[in-house]
Amino acid sequence: MYRKILIATDGSAVSKHTACAGVKFAQQMGAEVLVLFVAPEYQYPVYVEIIPPTYPSEEEYLVQMQRVGGEHLRPILESAEKSGLQHSGLVAFADSAAQRIVDVADEQDCDLIFMGSHGRSGWGQILLGSVTNKVLSHTQKPVLVHRLIKEPAA
Repeated sequence: MYRKILIATDGSAVSKHTACAGVKFAQQMGAEVLVLFVAPEYQYPVYVEIIPPTYPSEEEYLVQMQRVGGEHLRPILESAEKSGLQHSGLVAFADSAAQRIVDVADEQDCDLIFMGSHGRSGWGQILLGSVTNKVLSHTQKPVLVHRLIKEPAA
């Protein structure tokens, strides 16, 4: 049914739990897995006139976030490999994680976006915002939302 599934992760415990469920789902479908970590764009400190010497350069920031993103992707990619799935990982940069997830799903010809949800409702959802809700409203692709009722152990 699905050939290529994008699994989005932010490195949180909820996201790792969701990614494991996504790999299992992909295995059931016999689908390829693309794991995506979206890091924020580099921000220049606009609140000071002179950039402090300890503030990372844009190049240092990009290298560091590639490393951090790779660390978040690694266990998910290892799980996909152990499951015998074709897999790849990508660290992307964007100010809007939701829009970048949608764009990557389109660019990489993914059939499905697999994401998590904390299961918050009411004011918690409104105040915190939700990347998942934004993805749902910005894509024409199917989105499978893995909802957690209870926070997983770290």
